[in-house]
Amino acid sequence: MIALAGLLADQASKWAILMLLRDADPAFITVLPFMDFVLVWNSGISYGLMADHSQLVRGGLIALSLLIIGFLLHLQRREPQPWLRIGYALIIGGALGNVLDRVVHGAVVDFISLYGFGYSWYVFNLADVWITLGGALVVWFSLKGDETKQG
Repeated sequence: MIALAGLLADQASKWAILMLLRDADPAFITVLPFMDFVLVWNSGISYGLMADHSQLVRGGLIALSLLIIGFLLHLQRREPQPWLRIGYALIIGGALGNVLDRVVHGAVVDFISLYGFGYSWYVFNLADVWITLGGALVVWFSLKGDETKQG
């Protein structure tokens, strides 16, 4: 359910941004003094790496993502710790959101731009937030261990 909720929230936010900014000139909305919504099509992976527009790269990224999602589903089903299961679910939901973008649009829809004090972060989306939060949960609770088994 968490993965599905993450996927739906991600896709709804991307749909809203596409409706707002697809034909806008300029294609951004200032939301807060440190955040804009700006439409960016990312045909690569994080930070725009591998942004080759070939069908081979796109298909490879989709296939690799689906393999990783399958592996994470396997880990999630076997995991007894609830927080680790939640972490896996967040990663799976986010990954599915970005895979769906690649299948439907040929690229991932990114739109959240954070900046301040002369610095700006790369543009990202809610799927990236879910993947990051899920990854943090998995790392934290994997390192922390299951406290119920201790002493």
